[in-house]
Amino acid sequence: MSELEHIGAQTRKTFPCEICGKSFSHKGGLNRHYRTHTGERPYSCNMCGKSFTQNAPLQVHLRSHSGVEIVKPFSCDICGKTFSRKADSQRHVRTHSGERPYMCEVCNKSFTQKGPLKIHLRSHTGEKPYSCQLCEASFSRLSSLKIHLRTHSGEKPFACEMCDRSFSENRILNEHVRTHTGEKPYSCIFCESSFAQKSSLKNHLRIHTGEKPYTCQVCGTSFRHNGTLKDHMKRHT
Repeated sequence: MSELEHIGAQTRKTFPCEICGKSFSHKGGLNRHYRTHTGERPYSCNMCGKSFTQNAPLQVHLRSHSGVEIVKPFSCDICGKTFSRKADSQRHVRTHSGERPYMCEVCNKSFTQKGPLKIHLRSHTGEKPYSCQLCEASFSRLSSLKIHLRTHSGEKPFACEMCDRSFSENRILNEHVRTHTGEKPYSCIFCESSFAQKSSLKNHLRIHTGEKPYTCQVCGTSFRHNGTLKDHMKRHT
């Protein structure tokens, strides 16, 4: 390193994140980074309400409302899908290749993107950075906090088109719709049974595997279902 480079290295400022320790050469970079912890999305579309952490993605999004054709020069060689950003194209290719370059150092589970890995790591660390301002609940995902807030507001934005019921989560709506359609997409690999809900299949599989994950802390008896354990515990009270 030259003397000039040495002086530059000594005088160059670094801005460290107080949450994870990552450092940045500019304060603006640190401020943008903080949004990955807080979930803040200060750049909102005034036409549809969708929000973004940075201005650049908002500007790209606005073109979808203006009628201006969005240039998408990056295309997938496998399926032909096009993208406006090279990074998006590279992430998409992994859906075909199965590549999962981001691996958890604790359990070796791997992911196609860095973001899901970061969220997964919280299952090991117990970190729950998203806190409800109305109660003491906290969550590892911003999406989970948003869903939780509906328990306070009573908001149920997902309405069934076949009846007058509405739900706080799209997942619950999808499960409900199957009561109308009769669809049972979750099939048992051991027999011909099929189910409308994934949780029902999971419970059913224990008949075949013999798994009994719910154990009485008093007498040691194990059960396939949590409800059965709760009924059993009443005998000890």
